[in-house]
Amino acid sequence: MPENSKILLVDDEPGMLRYIKTLLEVDDYKVQTATTGEEALALVNKGLRPDLVLMDLLMPGIDGLQTLEQLRQLQPGVKVVILSCVGDTKKVVQAMRLGAQDYITKPFQKAELDAVIDTCLSKNQQNYPGEVEELSDENFFIAASPSMRKIRSQVALVANVDIPVLMLGESGTGKEVISRLIHKLSPRAHRTFLKVNCAAVPADLLESELFGYEAGAFTGANHAKPGKFELCNKGTILLDEIGEMPPGLQAKLLHVLQDQQFSRLGSRSVIKVDVRILAATNINIPEALANKRLREDLYYRLNAFTVQVPPLRERKEEIPILLKHFMTHMASAVTAFSHLVAGLRELLVARQHPRAE
Repeated sequence: MPENSKILLVDDEPGMLRYIKTLLEVDDYKVQTATTGEEALALVNKGLRPDLVLMDLLMPGIDGLQTLEQLRQLQPGVKVVILSCVGDTKKVVQAMRLGAQDYITKPFQKAELDAVIDTCLSKNQQNYPGEVEELSDENFFIAASPSMRKIRSQVALVANVDIPVLMLGESGTGKEVISRLIHKLSPRAHRTFLKVNCAAVPADLLESELFGYEAGAFTGANHAKPGKFELCNKGTILLDEIGEMPPGLQAKLLHVLQDQQFSRLGSRSVIKVDVRILAATNINIPEALANKRLREDLYYRLNAFTVQVPPLRERKEEIPILLKHFMTHMASAVTAFSHLVAGLRELLVARQHPRAE
């Protein structure tokens, strides 16, 4: 961390202010305190240029969000970490949209505070400068361009806030990759991740695919079958091409988002689940809302946080890395295939010319 970094600490609770100030001064930070947003803004107006601002979200007068917005106008490059309570999820998301660098939930341990500060103040802070981040056998994430580095930072924050995330962008931009990254960085990482392509499943089968069915629910339903939501309990589900989901089914999905419960086809009993829903689409949202192709209430439920994924033509810095990655994988595959062919050849020779006993 940089020596004698200046930190502006803003909190209206005297006890919390003293506690955090003590933790920071133990590590030789220069700490300036303020008890209101107005006081913090006045200090910056007078010339204070902190390396980092630690700010409470809920304060009398100008709250943390308003202060954050005005701080970013006064000092665009300032790094702000939000101190929030457990029940402030919507405000935390809003803070991220306004450019907060990170957030810490109260109460917190010194180790958590240290980790966030070290990340924010690191002299070499370049969020994932181009390396390939493996997510699964076929999925990987690259953050070489400014836009993808920003997305990587946003994803790292939103992954820990258990809310729906909507990914927008053209086909092939990597919306599924972003979804897998959110899952990997979330507390649900050790649970199931499932993807359902709403455009690939016929409309009349999609409901049973998502919510399951009981025996006899329809012709051919000889036995009960759980749906993807049941199979994904405690995990994460990606609803890809959400704009292709029939309006009637969108209504049922809305209830799942609101109540985290549903019924299988042909059943009256209610099943409760705990599933984080991610959604992706390449449709024109305003147009889809206008022609009722996408329910407005569902959109606003899914749109708790939005990630706009740019096409590769707008992040050309990643093309050389992609080429290198694919060439390395192809070389490994060719080498493995060569070894396989050599092994088969040796086996054939051995069979044609068995050794004498």
